[in-house]
Amino acid sequence: MLNKYARAFFTRVLTPFAAFLIRRGVSPDTVTLLGTAGVIAGALVFYPRGEFFWGTIVITLFVFSDLVDGNMARQMGRSSRWGAFLDSTLDRVADGAIFGGFALWYAGGGDNNVLCAVSIFCLTSGQVVSYTKARGESIGLPVAVNGLVERAERLVISLVAAGLSGLHAFGVPGIDVLLPVALWIVAVGSLVTLIQRVVTVRRESAEAEAAAAAAASQDTTTDTAQNSEATP
Repeated sequence: MLNKYARAFFTRVLTPFAAFLIRRGVSPDTVTLLGTAGVIAGALVFYPRGEFFWGTIVITLFVFSDLVDGNMARQMGRSSRWGAFLDSTLDRVADGAIFGGFALWYAGGGDNNVLCAVSIFCLTSGQVVSYTKARGESIGLPVAVNGLVERAERLVISLVAAGLSGLHAFGVPGIDVLLPVALWIVAVGSLVTLIQRVVTVRRESAEAEAAAAAAASQDTTTDTAQNSEATP
């Protein structure tokens, strides 16, 4: 739900900026690559040092490239399979950098092995959630379920909590607990979403196989009837 309404809103807001980049001769692929590089830099330079506020500011500035590049491609009439593939692939890289940055902090200066493990689980489960949908669709199934926590929800929950937790460095007391709480929420939500998608793929697969078996049985019955009619 968040993904649906947030993307629609920011697409409208960023349309003029996308048009400006087009006039400057910038390609959608360039925006995709630069946006991903910015997110990776923000996550892996600031987060492992516990600088969550500034890291989140940098990431937020670049994360909107995910909307700008698609907007540019549509305005240029150049939407392509390659662009969709590149965008989706680099989204996974950016997500990995964000949660990897959290894991590095908790493995180092944050000194919390449990939260390090939770961060790694968030990273892994997020990748697998995306994979289950892509793999299900590749074998011809619709995977008709969104799930509790998708990419947009994972990013918003994590980045907002990280940014606010970073205010602890500016003297705001007690606010640093927001990031650990957010990571647990994302971990549990991702697990639920993964289960939802696996169950959906299993159901759709069974339905598809039953439909195929019924169609094959119908064809056999029809062939048998036709052969019987043709026999003198």
